Amino acid sequence: MFEVSFDLAMLLLGAAFLAGFVDAIAGGGGLITVPILIMAGASPLQALSTNKVQGVFGAATAALSYAGSGHVNLRTQWKAALLSGCAGLLGAVLVSKIPTDGLRYALPVILIAIAAFFAFRPGLGDEDRAQRMPPATFTAFIVPLIGFYDGLIGPGTGSFFMIGFVMLAGYGVLKATAHTKLLNFASNTGGLIGFAAMGAPWWIMGLSMGVAQIFGARLGSHMAMKNGARLIRPLLVATSSLLALKLIWDLL
Repeated sequence: MFEVSFDLAMLLLGAAFLAGFVDAIAGGGGLITVPILIMAGASPLQALSTNKVQGVFGAATAALSYAGSGHVNLRTQWKAALLSGCAGLLGAVLVSKIPTDGLRYALPVILIAIAAFFAFRPGLGDEDRAQRMPPATFTAFIVPLIGFYDGLIGPGTGSFFMIGFVMLAGYGVLKATAHTKLLNFASNTGGLIGFAAMGAPWWIMGLSMGVAQIFGARLGSHMAMKNGARLIRPLLVATSSLLALKLIWDLL
C-alpha cells in the first residue's frame, strides 16, 4: 500500500503529526519531515514534493482553525492568498532553471537574524503595532516574493512571513502566525501543483501523512491561540535557529 515498509510508514506518520503541531505554531515542520523522508529512501525531489503534499493538509487545518477563531478574515485575505499560491507555483516550475546557490549561503544568516529579532526584541507580544508598509503594498510585493521563495527553495518560509507581518504590517505575534498559515497554505498548494506536474510525490504516503498533519495542526493551533506569544516566540526562535544550523551543516 505505502511506497515504503510498514515500520517506516509509521515513523513518517509520527513525524507528520509532530511537524503539523510545530508548523501550526511557529513553522519549520519541514525540518522534521524532509530528513525522515530522505532517510526512508526518497530522492531529494521526492522528499520535497511529498512534503508539499502532506504540508498542505496541516497548513489548511491551521489556517481554518485560526480563521474560525477570528484571527484572520478569509474574505479580506483571499487576494493575498491567491498571489502567494501563484508565486509558489511559479517558483516550483522554475526550480531547475534558477541558480539558488548564493541564496542558500545567505539563508542561515537571515534565519539567525530572525531568531535574534524574536528572542531579544522587547515588547513583542500579541498587540498590533504601527504599520511600516501599507497593506496593499505588502500584498503586492512582499507576499508574492515569499511565496515564490517557498516554491523555489522552501525552508524558512513561515519565518519570513512572520517577520514580514510583524515588522512591516505591524501585526501582533498571534495575528501574524494566523496570517502566515493562510499564505503558507496557498504557497504550498501552488508549489505542490508544480511538483505534481513533474510526477515526483509519493502520493499514498504523502496523503496519509496529511491526515496525521491535520491532527497535529489542530492541536498546535489551539495551543498557540491559548498561549499566544508566550509559546509562539520561543518555538519560532528554536525552529529558525535549528533550520539555520541544518543549512550550515548541509553546506559543510
